[in-house]
Amino acid sequence: MAYAGIVLAGGAARRLSGVDKPALTVGGKPLLARALTALADADPVIVVGPERPGFGDVLWTRESSPGTGPVAAVAAGLALVRTEVVVVLAGDLAGVRKSTVERLVAALGSAPGAVLVDAAGERQWLLGAWRTEALRGALPEKVENASLRRALGGLDLVEVAEEPGESDDIDTPEDLDRLS
Repeated sequence: MAYAGIVLAGGAARRLSGVDKPALTVGGKPLLARALTALADADPVIVVGPERPGFGDVLWTRESSPGTGPVAAVAAGLALVRTEVVVVLAGDLAGVRKSTVERLVAALGSAPGAVLVDAAGERQWLLGAWRTEALRGALPEKVENASLRRALGGLDLVEVAEEPGESDDIDTPEDLDRLS
């Protein structure tokens, strides 16, 4: 199945003193590179955030008002998507793999979306495969500072159980220490 990929890579990283999280290295590889590797079969791959050199053939875009949250970032990425399916990933995922994306896309079927569910049973809203039109339709008219959970939570989604470590992300210095 053909699909596009969107990586959200423009957050403020307040809990990490404003560091560029997607540029952090885990296991010798920047987090953004991990997301791009997981999206190796996506066409196109869109990165929402400030342009960073050395990340190959991706499309770069920004929210109309940078720093206004993941719903605004998803909307900015969706503006460039022409495929029926899109995979959306956070740019700070240390454990995401190509097999993660493959499982999400395979699980999608005719549902509006398929999201990874972590070991605690929490839906990982920025680790999912979506029917593009369903995702567009779920976003509120005012995307700035909107709640992603509120926007997408009403959709009838397929939940895909996480394999160990797939949803590991870097939000704090402790996360970085634990996963490096």
